[in-house]
Amino acid sequence: MKHKSRQIWHRGIIVARLLFLGGVSLGPVTASAQDIRGLEVCTAEKQMDRRTSCLQANVEFLQQTLNKLAHDTQDKLAATDRDLSAAHAEIATLKAVVEKLNGELAQVKTKPEPGGKK
Repeated sequence: MKHKSRQIWHRGIIVARLLFLGGVSLGPVTASAQDIRGLEVCTAEKQMDRRTSCLQANVEFLQQTLNKLAHDTQDKLAATDRDLSAAHAEIATLKAVVEKLNGELAQVKTKPEPGGKK
């Protein structure tokens, strides 16, 4: 049982580090679990099975938070890609309009003036 709770603890630490590196502030590095909203204080539990289930709950919470953040990030990236594609299409349209206007301007410049001097 001791080995399993240690594995769960290490998984929780890894998930917390990933959240921290991913830009999620869990508070100061020295913060205890009670300072992080949603996490339980597992050190208060005296029975090993209760402490293990507490740690498991914390790991599950952190994993759910990480999954939610990953999903939100994917949504933001997809929205940014759509905006970028729309901007590229608009730029292409504007370039075509500019080219057309440049062509018309060149034609106007090369046409002789009607009734001009001979």
